[in-house]
Amino acid sequence: MTTLDVRVRAARLQFNHTLLQRLQRSTVARQTILALGDAMVLVVAVLAAYSGRFGLDSLMLDTHHEVPLWLAYGMPGLWILMIAVFGGYSLPHLQTGMVEYQRITLASGTTAGALGIAFFLSKYDLSRGFFILLFLLAVPALLTLRLGRRRTMKRLRTKGMFQAPVLVAGSPKHIDEVVQVLRREKWLGYQVIGAVTPADIEETDCGLPVLGKVCQVVDLVRETDVHTVIFAEGSFPDSQHFKRMAWELEEHDTQMMVVPALTDISSERLTARPVAGLPLVQVDRPQAMEAARWIKRTFDILGSSLFLLFASPILLAVAIAIKLEDGGSIFFKQVRVGRRGDEFECFKIRSMVVDAEARKAELEAMNEGNGVLFKMARDPRITRVGQFIRRFSIDEVPQFWNVLRGDMSLVGPRPALPREVELYSRDAVRRLDVRPGLTGLWQVSGRSDLSWDDTVRLDVYYVDNWSVMQDLSIMMRTAGAVLGSRGAY
Repeated sequence: MTTLDVRVRAARLQFNHTLLQRLQRSTVARQTILALGDAMVLVVAVLAAYSGRFGLDSLMLDTHHEVPLWLAYGMPGLWILMIAVFGGYSLPHLQTGMVEYQRITLASGTTAGALGIAFFLSKYDLSRGFFILLFLLAVPALLTLRLGRRRTMKRLRTKGMFQAPVLVAGSPKHIDEVVQVLRREKWLGYQVIGAVTPADIEETDCGLPVLGKVCQVVDLVRETDVHTVIFAEGSFPDSQHFKRMAWELEEHDTQMMVVPALTDISSERLTARPVAGLPLVQVDRPQAMEAARWIKRTFDILGSSLFLLFASPILLAVAIAIKLEDGGSIFFKQVRVGRRGDEFECFKIRSMVVDAEARKAELEAMNEGNGVLFKMARDPRITRVGQFIRRFSIDEVPQFWNVLRGDMSLVGPRPALPREVELYSRDAVRRLDVRPGLTGLWQVSGRSDLSWDDTVRLDVYYVDNWSVMQDLSIMMRTAGAVLGSRGAY
């Protein structure tokens, strides 16, 4: 038995083909399950709209109402067909939530338009109440089902289920970069079983076994039943080799993925422009300038005003609790660095003892922060009231006043201290090109649990790829992060 055979057999033993994993590999099975789930939701929505318009007794009758049951049960079939036409069951796009939700919404809108036109041209007297109620119930239900599916799959994949076996090809350095991301983000569902590289080594620096050379990919796919092959830099000496590899894998049910040299660029900024067979990718300029324009500022003013109004009773209750505990000041002011390096006074509700800054020096040796930040999971300076308000980020509510004044934004990088900015690297300085925010990608991605490098990377990604939809998505995710107290201390 050759060394390659031994490694292949070890890789096959490493990946346990359970029933769930086989189901994950079956494209038809997954698409069928998605369609059946949508069909069940639509049938329930049709029946609910029908009974809502005509009463519960109407479900037992077929001749006394405007909408016959044969039409009500036929609508889900047309709807499912329209979702399929718009790519709602295209598995490669189900990894991207916004794309999936957009396709469901467009398919639903087209279905409503098509039915409306068909009933109008045929002069069919359809109940308007039923028609409107159906779409008011069905569209949110479909989106909720897809959201639930995504969250369920994320949890299962994080626990090691529904993992697809993956080979990574390229130079050892680039292989390790890809492997580190896939191991950290288990929810993506990729289980790396080995590497193929031109280098003559037994394993990469991160401990991934090398199963062979790039020219042996087809044999490895056949032997290990690999679901996906990821080609990183250093896989081939030229583009023609990749094309020939695609020919060889054409007969196998294996997905090919390419890791480009571009990193931390959102798909919205990328546009593929094939020119004479050359796959050129146009990259739009970074969005830091757009993030400072009137659309984001208007959103900040409206949002901060409304939140301050509704949060005023909470602020009053917290103020009373602080006064009763130690009689100290309610608010805490601290100089922070804003956009373009301008300093401002950042307001917070005091969550520590009155002399917290004076006692900080003696705690520096116990710093658990990520790089330039000072953090302690059990900071002795935090008061009892402070523990509660920090857990749910109530101490940051006064910063909505900073947002209203224009010092900060609702969404953006964390406002930094002047001494922290002095330690910034070139990449970290990029965070200062937009207003600091109450929340940001760092918060919804782990808050205090993130390393400093990950915090900088996420903030720079936000600055470069800002969009209104991203701000809305971050604010929605922030609610879950705050209520769940994830990474907050």
